[in-house]
Parts: sequence; C-alpha cells; structure tokens
Amino acid sequence: MRDLSKAMGNLEHCKGQWRQSPTISFNDFLREAIDNPQLVIRNIYQVYSDMIDAFVLDGIDEYGEDPESIQFLKYDSTKIFVEGSDRPFFADRLFANRFMRHVDSFKVGSKQNKIYIFDGPHGSGKSTFLNNLLRKFEEYANSPEGSRYEVVWRLKNDHLLGGLHSLNSLTEKLAWVLENDGKTDLATEMKCVCNPENDLGGYFDVPCPSHDNPLLLVPKEVRRRFFDDLFENDEFKWQLFTEKKYEWIFHEEPCTICVSLYNELIEKYRDPLKVMECIYARPYVFNRRLGEGISVFNPGDKPLRNTVITNELLQKKLDTHLSGNKHVSYLYSRYAKTNNGIYALMDIKSHNTERLMELHNIISDGVHKVEDNEEKVNSLLFALMNPEDKKLLDDLQAFSDRVEYINIPYVLDLQTEVDIYREIFGKHIDESFLPRVLHNFARVIIATRLRTKSEAMEEWIGKPEKYEMYCDTNLQLLKMEIFTGYIPEWLKEEDVTNFTAKRRRKIISESEKDGWKGLSGRDSIRLFNEFYSTYVRDDKLIDMSMLGKFFRKYCKEDRSILPLGFLDSLLRMYNYTVLQEVKESLYYYNEEQISREVINYIFAVNFEIGAVETCEFTGERLDITEEFFKRLESRLQVEPRNAVSFRNTVQKAYTTTALPQEMLRDGLPIAETALYLHLYERCTQNLKEKVLEPFLRNENFRRAVKDYDNDQFRTYDKKIQSDVRYMIDNLQKKHRYSRQGAKEICIYVIDNNLAEIFSGTTLATT
Repeated sequence: MRDLSKAMGNLEHCKGQWRQSPTISFNDFLREAIDNPQLVIRNIYQVYSDMIDAFVLDGIDEYGEDPESIQFLKYDSTKIFVEGSDRPFFADRLFANRFMRHVDSFKVGSKQNKIYIFDGPHGSGKSTFLNNLLRKFEEYANSPEGSRYEVVWRLKNDHLLGGLHSLNSLTEKLAWVLENDGKTDLATEMKCVCNPENDLGGYFDVPCPSHDNPLLLVPKEVRRRFFDDLFENDEFKWQLFTEKKYEWIFHEEPCTICVSLYNELIEKYRDPLKVMECIYARPYVFNRRLGEGISVFNPGDKPLRNTVITNELLQKKLDTHLSGNKHVSYLYSRYAKTNNGIYALMDIKSHNTERLMELHNIISDGVHKVEDNEEKVNSLLFALMNPEDKKLLDDLQAFSDRVEYINIPYVLDLQTEVDIYREIFGKHIDESFLPRVLHNFARVIIATRLRTKSEAMEEWIGKPEKYEMYCDTNLQLLKMEIFTGYIPEWLKEEDVTNFTAKRRRKIISESEKDGWKGLSGRDSIRLFNEFYSTYVRDDKLIDMSMLGKFFRKYCKEDRSILPLGFLDSLLRMYNYTVLQEVKESLYYYNEEQISREVINYIFAVNFEIGAVETCEFTGERLDITEEFFKRLESRLQVEPRNAVSFRNTVQKAYTTTALPQEMLRDGLPIAETALYLHLYERCTQNLKEKVLEPFLRNENFRRAVKDYDNDQFRTYDKKIQSDVRYMIDNLQKKHRYSRQGAKEICIYVIDNNLAEIFSGTTLATT
C-alpha cells in the first residue's frame, strides 16, 4: 500500500488559509474602531473604491509638464483584471480613465441609490470585466485590508423564563430535567453533544441578515455625541464630522429585525447598556457562490418561488427568549443577503428584465417589503446591457435619474489590442514580426471600429492632406495615437500649439461614440489566428506586404469594413517611420565636428571673403573663402542664388540678438544661443535625410546587407563592412530589431526606394 501521509501532509500547510471569523464583543469592536477607524467605518461604496485603489496604482501622465494636459492618464489595471484570472480582461486607456472617474465619484460625497450599467456591444468583454471585478472584490473584502464587521446578537438561553413547556426538543427537555435534578455536568454534556448550536455557554447567536455595521445600533439621537467622545480630536474625527462620504453613519437606520430586537430587549432589561452587552460583531464574509455579500444573476436563472427567507429554529428561540412575543419576526429577502454588498445582473434579458423591474422601487426608495416588514436595501447595483436592450429603460422615465452608464466599447487603444494577442497566443509572437507590423495589425482592427468622420479632429487639423505621408485623410491613424496617450512627433509645431486642453477633451469625449461597430474582440482574435498561422515562418519575419495582402482579401469580401485608402495610408506611415529608423541608424557624422563648423560659420559671416581670422570660440584658424561658406551651406541646403542673403541673415541675427542679448546680457555660451541651435538642428537633419544617397547608388551595399553574418560578407570593402555593421547594430540597439529583422528592413527600404519616394527626387543609379 502506498503511504498517503506525505500527500495528506500538504493539507497541513493550508490550515492557515481558512478564514477565521472571530466574534467579538461590542466593547472590543469599539476598540478596533478607535485603532482602525478608516477600515471599520466604511460602507459598500467606500470599500469598493478602496478596493480599486488597492489594486490600481495612480495613473501616469506622460505630458504632466504640458500646461494643456487633461490628465488622460495611463493606468495599470493588470492586478484587478488580469492577474489570477482564467479569462483576463484588458482595459484600454479610454475605458480605464472612464472607469476610474466612475470610482472617484464614490469618494466625493454620499451616494444616492443608483444602478450602474456597463453598456457595450456584443464581444466587448463586459461579462469578463464584471466577473473579474467581482472576483477581486470578494478577495479584497475577505482580506484584513477590506474586512468589515456585521452585527451578531448574542442572547441567553433563559430556560427558566418559559419553564419546561417552553423547551422545544426532547434533548432540551431532558437537559432541563437533569439540571433541576442537580446533574448539571451531564446536562451540559448532553447540550454540547446533541445540540452543538448551544455550545456558547448557554447563549445563542442571531446574525443580522442585512449585515449592518454594529455602530448603527447606537441610537441616532446620540450618535454625534457618542462619536465625539469615542474619538480623539485628530484628522479622522474631522473627516468623520465634515466629509460627505461619512454622512451615512449619522443618518442610516439599522435593519427592521435589529430595531425590533433592540426595542424588545430595552423593554425587557430597561437598561441600554445591558442591551449593548448583547451586541457582538464579526467579519462580514463574502461568498459569491452562496450569494452572501455578492449575488450574480444570469438571464436564464429562474426566480425563486419562495422570496421570503426565515429560520424556524432561530425564530422559536427568539420567541422563547422574548416571552413568546412575536414582535421580532426573523424574516428577510434575498436582497438582505447582499445588503452592504453587490447585486449584479448579467445582461438585461429574460428573467433579468423582471429583476430590473423589481429594482425600480428599491432604487427609488431604498426599501423592500417583506410581508409586513420594510427591509432597507443599500447595495451596490450593477448590470450589463447590450445597446439593443436600452429601449427597455427608455420607456421607464422614472429610471432616468437613477441609472448611470459606463461604456465598454471595443478596444480602441492599439497597445491594449496587442496585449490581448500576446495573452492569448503567447508573448513569443513578437519574435515572428518585424517591429511595428504587429501593432499595424491592431491599427487595422481598430480602424474598423472608428467612425470615419470626427468633427473634433477636423476642427483641429484643418487640412489633413498635409500629413498624407504618415496619416490617412480621415485622421484615424492620428486619433489612434491620441487614444493611446501619445502625441506624434511628426505633427507640425502649429498643430501641437493648437492642441489645447479644450480640443483634447472634445476628442476624448468623442471616443464614447467610437467602438460600437466593426470587428469585435472575438472577431479580431479569430482573424489574428488566421493571419498568424498563414504567414508565420522560421526563415522570414511577417512584414507589411503580408499584412496588406491579408486584409485586402477581406476588403474585397466586404468593402465597407475599412475606409477607402486606409491600408495605403498605413503603409505610407510605416514606410516613413522605418526609413527614418534606417537613416538614423546609418547616421554617424561626428557631432562635435558639426558643432565646430557651425560656430566657425557664425563667426566667419562677420568678415569679408579673403580674410584669414582665428575663431575666438573654437580657436581654429579660418581661411574665409567662397568654398569655406559653401561647405556648410550645402549641408544646410541653401540654394547658391540665396547664399549671400542667407549669410547676411545669419550675420544680422548674430549681431542683434545672439551676441548682445543672449551671450553678453544673459551670459550664455554661443552653443546655447537660438541661432546656433537652429543652424545645428537644420544641419544634422539634412545630413540624416541625405545619409542613404551614396549607399543607394552602390549595389555592393545592398548585397553586403544580404550577406551580413555570412562568410561572403568578409569579401566586401572594409568601408562597406563598417557601414553595414554600424547600421545593423544601431537598428538592434535603438529600435529593438532582431538581427534578422534589421537585415530584412534594410533590404525593404532599399528595394522599395523609400528614400527616393519621401525625398521627392530621383536618384541616378550606377
């Protein structure tokens, strides 16, 4: 027989994971409130917002120094929606900001009863979002950081009150006889063995079915004085008495059962302090599967036949303890089980439509009738809804001010769309793509979800055609960058200046109307799977030609799936970007030398041609000739016919601004003057633009790139070897290309004549 002790021993390690729920006296509870007031004095709204704060870190504003920033923040929500989940939910930047605004609204004041409806099209991930949110809430609420206390009444089994005939079971009657016969030990043993429920030293517990905070049992008329004496004059006490979020603790009533029990005990004991000795507190344990604290209903879940819940045994004990009075009816509904918790409807269809109608009075008045009792309901109410079901609420005007919509459209942030592919297919997929191609797949998917016309974008960018080399005519590619939180570097300075906070808010607000059509999340995963399995190869990375071929096939089947010309615009943007990367990687001019040449030029324009002077800034001896000036002017792309005028302009800027104001008055070195910086940037930019020209004319350069890493590479000229090696290394270091990807992108740039296309000039080939 195999020894099971080792396997069973693993269970010992789990014993600490079982939740302990100690029941403490009211006095001990008050001490806990004094020690941790922010944790103990919380309602469901505060716990909910605290939970989000615990799992979602403060957002990052990449443009925090920008005076026009609108706090469109980057939030990391992986801890709440991804980690530990079988089906992760990826919140894009737009939804994350929308969701955090919803959460922040709970922090600013007391809340009216509302139902929060997460509204989105089919396949947008609503159910996944809500399931993950509730899973994390349950985890947090059952942790020490999220724990709250609920009321438990601990009452004495007073047998003498009702005599032998008041006892309900044979065991109780036998125990009573033994006690009165002097055999108390045997009687106690019988109670503990036969009735474990009585193992409380002669007491029985009556839990509050509505999960009330024990502090609500302090009578309302004395609560302010009670808390004033309970807490010291510190920051929390000031918040408690002044902030809206704590108003509930002064105004709310305990549940009907607790009120009735309190009144009956007052009548019995005639002493409020003795009644308070009957009040205990225990942690409010959440269990979605049992409907405790969290209840989730699917459309197919049939309504319960018996809507009233009771406990006959407990009711008999109460009747016995209270001398047979029926003033305390231990009756409650399923809404009580989620009071101070979360009640959620998954899709407003079928039976959930009926449940939503039932919520109408609860949302309006905060109460629910259970036979003769009024049961208060103070729950966080969530629902999911598809667009076609909104007409149901349109017909109910009374709901209009009690409903708050939080939109969950399709993902519109390309970074998030790519994260979804990585999660489903594995992070290794990046290794199969040239840089940016994977993100361009996401751009195509998102383009199907965006509206073609955007008034805010058109108002901002008056003439879209000026960006035809790196954007589409509908400005969807630019809008995607804005939705990702990125302001592209290719925008002209005038448009960056005009990108005011008002315009930014208008563009972001327009996102509420995007993402309701096009390819759903399920569609995009299906298409990516088809695309990836079709083109992935070991010997070649997936490139833009494959991407274009794949989507053009779908455009033929459905011409309305993408705006006309979008794929061409996407390719132009990609070509422009990779051309700049290759140019920058090949550019290796000595920047120190360029700086000296610019400074020498600024100094030389102050002298006549033919002069020989020593530059007071570089110390170099200058032969000021026409050739001297032309050397730098050719790099600055100054036309020969404009050379004299250009020199005069530089000389005027030097003598009127750079020298007297910036250098002499402000004490700046010449290399920090506006004139120098302008000429230096113009020179380096033009050098980068022309950096590929000598290589495009050299067929050996292309062949050397193809032969890189092969033995054949050593046969090329040392200069070509050095240039190719420098370019490949920079593409890897600066732009995250693999070695194979760097080779492929260089060949792509050369073979497609990208330098020629974007320069507008035709280069002669040799």
